[in-house]
Amino acid sequence: MGAYLIRRFFLMLLTLFGISVLIFVMLRLVPGNIADILFDAAGLIDSADKVKLEHDLGIDRPIVIQYVDWIGGLAHGDLGYSYVSEKPAIDEIAPRIPITAKLAALALTFSILFGVPLGVISAVRQNSWLDYVLRVISLSGLSMPSFWIALLILILFAHYFGALPIYTDPPKGFWNTLWLYSVPAAAVGFRSSALVMRLTRSSMLEVLRQDYIRTARAKGASDQAVNYRHALRNAMLPVVTVIGIEAAFLMGGLIVTETVFNIPGVARFLVEAIQWRDYPIVQNLVMFIAFVAVFINFLIDVLYAALDPRIKYAS
Repeated sequence: MGAYLIRRFFLMLLTLFGISVLIFVMLRLVPGNIADILFDAAGLIDSADKVKLEHDLGIDRPIVIQYVDWIGGLAHGDLGYSYVSEKPAIDEIAPRIPITAKLAALALTFSILFGVPLGVISAVRQNSWLDYVLRVISLSGLSMPSFWIALLILILFAHYFGALPIYTDPPKGFWNTLWLYSVPAAAVGFRSSALVMRLTRSSMLEVLRQDYIRTARAKGASDQAVNYRHALRNAMLPVVTVIGIEAAFLMGGLIVTETVFNIPGVARFLVEAIQWRDYPIVQNLVMFIAFVAVFINFLIDVLYAALDPRIKYAS
């Protein structure tokens, strides 16, 4: 198992290096840069001013030198300065990470608490009326976009409560924070829970047809022991993979939700930075999201080793 984890760890580092190169190069292949935007916005016509601006921002240097400076800064905790606000990039990014992390954590919790148990119930009660109802609900969750659900929630709150559950000021206290984030988290988590529920159901049905399940029933094991002790653990392997993918997606894929509910999170800020070609903000934010995604995949590999003994013995 140790060799397996070491291989996965070095693969994670190699993946992060490749992602960093890809982010840095592709960002600079996009037509236009911050100098063009600032130059046009200020109404300047002297090209010498533009050259001086590019020199001051450091974007006139060779791309390799810019990349080395960026990676060196990351290693020392220096993320550079925002081209737009002229503040340290870390000061612009750091306050937004906990906001998105809370929203993503609540949405993921919602999807797991509802998706896994309902998926198991749907599989155990296959072809019953309850199974059909749960399948319709899951298909509805996969069919309806999260931004549309979010808009419906806002309309319902405005109609019945005369208020909108949008982010205006930072919440104070645990319950206020939970209330403010739970509404958008439910809008996002509904789709994720539908996906987890359908995958849990199909995985459980596949496992319940295996020979060792029939053997356990023949030995007199109770239905509860067969379903939850024997079947669910083996059925969770693909479910864990999807949960990990959803967790990585939620850290950077909440653009529409954060916009609808006016949440000043990472995803919304990333879109604004892309519009301004704010290289230090964009490349550091994308690198952060990539790190979260790769690290979560590494944790999934660790869970695989814990859930599947075959990995432990094979390594």
